[in-house]
Amino acid sequence: MFASQDIVDSSRRMSHTSFYQLVDKYFDEFKLVYPRRYRSDFGPWRLVVDEVVEKFLRCDVVDYGFARVRCKECNHEMFVSFSCKRRGFCPSCHQKRTLNLANHLVGNVFADVAHRQYVFTIPKRFRLYFRYNRDLLSELARCAWRTVRDVYGFGLGEEYKAGMVGTIQTFGSLMLWNPHIHALVTDGVFAPDGTFHSLGKLSTEPFLKVWEHHVFQMLIEKGRIKPKLARNMQNWKYTGFSVHREVKIEAGDEEGLRRLTNYIARCPLAEAKIHRDSPGDKVLYDAEHPEPLPFQKWRALPTERTITRNFEVFDPLDFLAQVTQHIPDKNHHLTRYYGWYSNVSRGKRAKGEGKQYTKTYVHPATEAHKQWAMLLKQVCEVEPLSVPDWREGNVLGSMDAAGRTPNVEGR
Repeated sequence: MFASQDIVDSSRRMSHTSFYQLVDKYFDEFKLVYPRRYRSDFGPWRLVVDEVVEKFLRCDVVDYGFARVRCKECNHEMFVSFSCKRRGFCPSCHQKRTLNLANHLVGNVFADVAHRQYVFTIPKRFRLYFRYNRDLLSELARCAWRTVRDVYGFGLGEEYKAGMVGTIQTFGSLMLWNPHIHALVTDGVFAPDGTFHSLGKLSTEPFLKVWEHHVFQMLIEKGRIKPKLARNMQNWKYTGFSVHREVKIEAGDEEGLRRLTNYIARCPLAEAKIHRDSPGDKVLYDAEHPEPLPFQKWRALPTERTITRNFEVFDPLDFLAQVTQHIPDKNHHLTRYYGWYSNVSRGKRAKGEGKQYTKTYVHPATEAHKQWAMLLKQVCEVEPLSVPDWREGNVLGSMDAAGRTPNVEGR
């Protein structure tokens, strides 16, 4: 233990949050009762849950590792505890990943052209297929890309490419299981010589029909549905598929692209939406919408009737079941790059093709501390490279104009 807590940086304070305390108190019991209480609904226990929760319970706990930070100017020191770096579960570490992704996309991937946000959703009756076979989530993302590729390519040819960055989401406002795809797509296509061609105003109807076709075909090929069901559903007035593409970001609006990236890659769980009832230890979780909307009960089948509300009250163990189902499998990529933005296309352009639409935004190793500091400031709203005077409440020193940072020693 440390002689003085003044030297321990507690700016993140993850271990002080309601969510951390709930996980710390109830996770062992949740794991014990899972086979008989939750397996039938959520599938077999996944080992990745153990790994993620174990790391999360060590997040921001100085006893499990820290870095000692010393200012070159005044020799003030403090200890900064290590974070867990887990995605899909730790709100703080996931947010850092999201901000880093936004910086990467704006700096290295997105061309300086107009973009649209696409949201591809599927019928409720198909959702459970993706919970029990998570490999299908990757196929769903490919269906979204094929939809954009096919509609954009009508009349132009395969040599004209759109650029798309898609993210896989499995959650809705109340963390109900709802697999769908968010995507940021160029509002036009690139010719082989790199020239961008805007396609003007397009109807959503072609995207919807092609999206339906690709998802039906994929589920048939994977043995999840019969061709007869697909033919019947295609004759329904409302099939349950939808494509939303009304949000447009104009060329040059980097801040708009950052905001949308933060939204489409956000953590399933939001700490600010959690409210604990201490006497019964119930968990009240708010929806994103202030007005009540129709939602299924948290454990109901997707086809069961909905109840209009904007919150859900959980038993602590039920809440953990709801949250842990959204932890992604190990090595499962939630962000996908397609077309003009694919790794192959960007690699070719880096060798000399289409450079007029390729930006370089490289963080040299010498600037790693500044990048870390910028992300920490965005997440925690603190200035990590300023040294506080704990007695006076004043700042004694900070990073200078040349970008010099305090010394950091890891332990």
